[in-house]
Amino acid sequence: MASWATSKRERTLWVLSLAVAVAIYATLGFATALSEELTNRDLLDGVSALAFLVLLGVVLTVGFKGRAPRLFDLAVLVGLGAVYALVFLRIASPIERSHLFEYTLLAILTHEALLERRRNGGTVIAPALQAIGMTSAVGVLDEAIQLIIPSRVFDPVDIGFNVLAAFMGVTVSRTVEWVVRLRLAR
Repeated sequence: MASWATSKRERTLWVLSLAVAVAIYATLGFATALSEELTNRDLLDGVSALAFLVLLGVVLTVGFKGRAPRLFDLAVLVGLGAVYALVFLRIASPIERSHLFEYTLLAILTHEALLERRRNGGTVIAPALQAIGMTSAVGVLDEAIQLIIPSRVFDPVDIGFNVLAAFMGVTVSRTVEWVVRLRLAR
């Protein structure tokens, strides 16, 4: 076991978090062109739906940890999905929409990694706030890098979207954790 992780699950969560952050930074140079191409080919809505399904899959896999969700669990997920859909529909720009998925996913994975570390005896103070802070820092760096890319524009509003998505991701993670704990307490 790597000394920086307390378990195989924690290591996997950190590796996935890193992969998401790398993917965010890797698309900086061509995100606008990709968005335009997907729009021109009428694929943007399909790709957004796929991203939403991937996010739902992560929530189910990470949150329920192999336990089959029950009716109440699914009702909570439908409610969370509806909130995401409403936020998604209010965001006009496809690039800002992608922020919602990217940073939500990063926040969920980071939060779960921190929780896993704490479960295994590691000292983690306020994992939800740490996950939001770490994810937000990735978003601030994302925007700062755009200062030097000619085809991109630094936008403080995007930082706000990133922080909102991080908050929503941790909220989803905490809500699913609460639902599972509630069910197991019965």
